[in-house]
Amino acid sequence: MAEHYHAHLDVFVDRKPVPVAAGIGVDPKTGNLSPLHTHDTRGVIHIETDEPGATYTLGQLFKEWDVALTAGQIGALKTGGGEVLAAYVNGRKTGGDPAAIVFKPHMEIALVHGTPDPSFTPPATYRFAPDE
Repeated sequence: MAEHYHAHLDVFVDRKPVPVAAGIGVDPKTGNLSPLHTHDTRGVIHIETDEPGATYTLGQLFKEWDVALTAGQIGALKTGGGEVLAAYVNGRKTGGDPAAIVFKPHMEIALVHGTPDPSFTPPATYRFAPDE
């Protein structure tokens, strides 16, 4: 592996956590792994590639997951009618299309969909296991 690191993803809908699927990017027949994959539902994203300096985005992970992600949509949930989609990286709100977020080692990404609630604070960090 030229690159091997981990990031973490949290998804919230109406302030309730939604699990990130296990087995994203894992071929169920062969067990082959894409460079972006998950093993379990903790939200730990594994980035493993033979390409030195390769960059991968949140949009690529969602494509592997077969779940829509744009500035106005996550899965079947769209923005409008008071519903918004906000993306946070390491606790800081980002603008633009969340699909464009580039993975970096040990970053924490939180996607929050629903009616804005100023009292809700998404996580800014994630405690990775020592081998992650």
